Amino acid sequence: IKDVPTDWSDTQVLNGEIGDYVTIARKDRHSDDWYIGAVGDEQARTMRVTLDFLDAGRRYTAQIYRDGPDADYRTARRHSIVIETKRVKKGDTLPIVLAPGGGQAIRLAAQ
Repeated sequence: IKDVPTDWSDTQVLNGEIGDYVTIARKDRHSDDWYIGAVGDEQARTMRVTLDFLDAGRRYTAQIYRDGPDADYRTARRHSIVIETKRVKKGDTLPIVLAPGGGQAIRLAAQ
């Protein structure tokens, strides 16, 4: 959390439904890094986001923090988490998998 900036140069809503879920991408004002956050209601859901907002010709390292396969806000496994890293570029798609009451955070570090 301490590494997440609080000053943004761009904010984009990637998808959402009022009262159900939302996915937002924000660009750090002081670097070329982007941050994606998604949060959902009590319904589990899987979506895909297209990284068409990234700079063309540039590579990014995606640090992904997502709900574990057994995560559920109603159980003792509500804090189950999976952490992954992958390389991405403009136009790639990433899955957003939200457990009931869950969320996902992604840092897209420019290379």
